[in-house]
Amino acid sequence: LQMTICPYCGAGVEKPVVRRQGDKHRLVNLEQGLPTVAQALVRLENELETSGRQGFRLLTLIHGYGSSGRGGAIKDAVRRQLQYYKHKRRVKEVVAGEEFSTRTGPGRQLLRRFPTLATHRDLNRHNPGITVVVL
Repeated sequence: LQMTICPYCGAGVEKPVVRRQGDKHRLVNLEQGLPTVAQALVRLENELETSGRQGFRLLTLIHGYGSSGRGGAIKDAVRRQLQYYKHKRRVKEVVAGEEFSTRTGPGRQLLRRFPTLATHRDLNRHNPGITVVVL
């Protein structure tokens, strides 16, 4: 709640703070604890469910990019699952870290919808180890 002054009578009035939809953002580390691909997908499922219930609109998923030289199995599986969820309309948008930039179409569209992402730590870094998801 925020205190404001009534312009007509001068009385103090409590007014609820209304936030833009884009303010509800969560950072989720799917690779924490070095999970298997199956464990990472279960964690993804749980985070989507929990975040949606808690009113989050945006998730930044950290899945790594396969720096071990073996190709990023978690990244590939997570992105494949997210595309499936997008097709099934469980998530609204999926933007790969490589596309999360002011210079790409998907990045610009995301920033127009959610201006608070302009201060995101990975904006314009072309980070293949993350994916931004709109719930």
